[in-house]
Amino acid sequence: MTVTFEPRRCLHAAECVRGLPQVFDLSRRPWVMPDAAEPGLVAEVIRRCPSGALQYHHRPAETAAAEPPDSPVSVRRTPSGQLVLRGDLLVAGSYGERHETRVMLCGCGASANQPYCDHSGPCAEPDDDDAERR
Repeated sequence: MTVTFEPRRCLHAAECVRGLPQVFDLSRRPWVMPDAAEPGLVAEVIRRCPSGALQYHHRPAETAAAEPPDSPVSVRRTPSGQLVLRGDLLVAGSYGERHETRVMLCGCGASANQPYCDHSGPCAEPDDDDAERR
């Protein structure tokens, strides 16, 4: 399994480090060691990442299956204003269009990483969002 990480999209929900600390360990470099657990478990924990900063695909790359999107698509607004989307998504931004399965989009307009939330505006305020609702 190959795991990719986009730090600009990470909102520190910590689903990864709580879910599989033997795979996701911030005190080590590299901090992600996908071979430290069974691929199905790693994929399950990565799918908990609400921002989509963590992604995975199975090896070999030429036959790798992409992460299956949730169906139907779901959209939820957090109490602090972010839009949490899961499903077969096409997200347009200044970089062009990207196919996504999980994103947390800016709801306040202050993000420097539009359309993704970066907690730079009112979205940085803590809210009562919890993992069970993701």
